[in-house]
Amino acid sequence: MNQAPFSRDVLKLDPQKEVQHIADAIRTILSKKLKRRGLVVALSGGIDSSVSVGLAVQALGPQRVFALLMPERHSSDDTLALSTQVADAFKVDRAHENISGILEAVGFYQRYDAAVRQVIAAYGAGWKSKLVISNAIESKGFNVFSIVAQSPEGHTLRERLPLKAYLEIVAATNFKQRTRKMLEYYHADRLNYAVAGTPNRLEYDQGFFVKLGDGAADIKPIAHLYKSQVYQLAAYLGVPEQVRRRPPTTDTYSLPQGQDEFYFSLSYERMDLCLYAKNHGYAPAEIAPLVELTPEQAQRVYDDIDTKRATTRYLHLNAQLIEEIPEIKY
Repeated sequence: MNQAPFSRDVLKLDPQKEVQHIADAIRTILSKKLKRRGLVVALSGGIDSSVSVGLAVQALGPQRVFALLMPERHSSDDTLALSTQVADAFKVDRAHENISGILEAVGFYQRYDAAVRQVIAAYGAGWKSKLVISNAIESKGFNVFSIVAQSPEGHTLRERLPLKAYLEIVAATNFKQRTRKMLEYYHADRLNYAVAGTPNRLEYDQGFFVKLGDGAADIKPIAHLYKSQVYQLAAYLGVPEQVRRRPPTTDTYSLPQGQDEFYFSLSYERMDLCLYAKNHGYAPAEIAPLVELTPEQAQRVYDDIDTKRATTRYLHLNAQLIEEIPEIKY
């Protein structure tokens, strides 16, 4: 048990100092390790990608940062407008690549609808849906996923997903992140740039990314920052206020979906504090009052952090070799 009392202030940082630190590191990594001229950043209209663009501009200047705007049929109505605001705010060149056609060509929409029809037979054209997860602080045991679907007439259904349907839905939606990454590397290759990934520490630690999708990148400039700290940098860097006020969303499913519905037990502010406390040896009882939980609920959050770390370790692993090959010396 730590002797210093736990406080919400543990996540406060000096934005100017942190931005300088990250900018220096980006320049060093690009010039010394990656040997690339600039950075490609995919903009989603969310806080993480917006801050990543701002940091890239601080490090390299706007002329060496290229933004990609890649909405599709299921994207939120404001995704493109917010992404454009960010690109304009930081004065970076950008391309709009609507990926709906590519997703149609690989059968994403057909595969997704077929998977949902395993539990909601009427699901089809005009319907919308999202995945939601059971709340880890309310019950012990495995996380349970359900599908929430809305008919064209506005009727809402919720059905628990059997494993087969759940895996097929996730496998299909992963086409989106992998398609976007393919386009990111196309533009990076033609520009001789590197690709920036945009996960924050909470997402990186807990495996909230798609392997070889949004998890693929040459540099991840905010993976060491808790999401609360990303918001601090957003204000300092001048990310548009509308983006800073937008609730964190997956922007993956056709119904609006918060990250706490789909993956995390709590809001990002409370999850950040729990993750920091666990990482620094604080007992659940020490942090429970600050995150408005009982000690038993805080323990369940700790347990869920461990579970996600274990079950998503695969996402962090490189391709496994039968025999070790000595690292090439440069």
